Amino acid sequence: MQKVVRLFPAMLLSLSLLAGCSSSDKPKVPDEPLEVLYKQAQTKLHNGDYDKAVDILEALDSRYPFGPYASQVQLQLIYAYYKKEDTAQAIANIDRFLRLNPTHKDVDYVYYMRGLANMQEDYNFFHEKFGIDRSDRDPSYARQAFDDFKIVLKNYPNSLYASDARARAVYLKNRLAKFDLAIADFYIRREAWLSAANHAKFLIENYPDTEMTKPALEIMVQAYDKMELKDLALHARQMLAANFPDSEYAH
Repeated sequence: MQKVVRLFPAMLLSLSLLAGCSSSDKPKVPDEPLEVLYKQAQTKLHNGDYDKAVDILEALDSRYPFGPYASQVQLQLIYAYYKKEDTAQAIANIDRFLRLNPTHKDVDYVYYMRGLANMQEDYNFFHEKFGIDRSDRDPSYARQAFDDFKIVLKNYPNSLYASDARARAVYLKNRLAKFDLAIADFYIRREAWLSAANHAKFLIENYPDTEMTKPALEIMVQAYDKMELKDLALHARQMLAANFPDSEYAH
């Protein structure tokens, strides 16, 4: 009897572990037929239940990788992850799709979605809400989004997404130009003339038709004057006078 009492706690522990394993091994998505799960996924997407939609779509992608809905499931996974603001997973699925389906008929949409996802990662809710100008924050995601939208515009000019991609590219171009101007201004205020001139020059060469062109040219004039690079200063001053004759540095 004593032996049984000693073993009883161990038996309870074993049973609890087994129960835990059985509950944790239970799949999030029931083992339903393909058509049933696909219909459920569409309903969840339509209702905005993106968390559950992702669960079902991931199950479909895993269980039926070569099924009739395989490509559509992968495209919807990209959208669902984007809508639930899981940018890392959205981009991972986008890159996988592009690697496996480089000539797919919807590849323009995939590049467009990558632009949206990268743009989403660049966005800062609190800066926007409180009107905080942080032009100097890391622009790597903005730069990648800009490149993604340029791919859509260059390779798929007749795409349904081209118009929106163009508008977003214009916004991002200004965002990137502001970043380079902020860096150039940082250097000019610290009298690091060469670095200031180089950042301003980069801005002019890459984003010439933005509102930041005028201050960038003014920085170039000041920096070249300080370094006594007369020819470069003259050229920058001529560009400034031709485009912004009202500038105090134009003459």
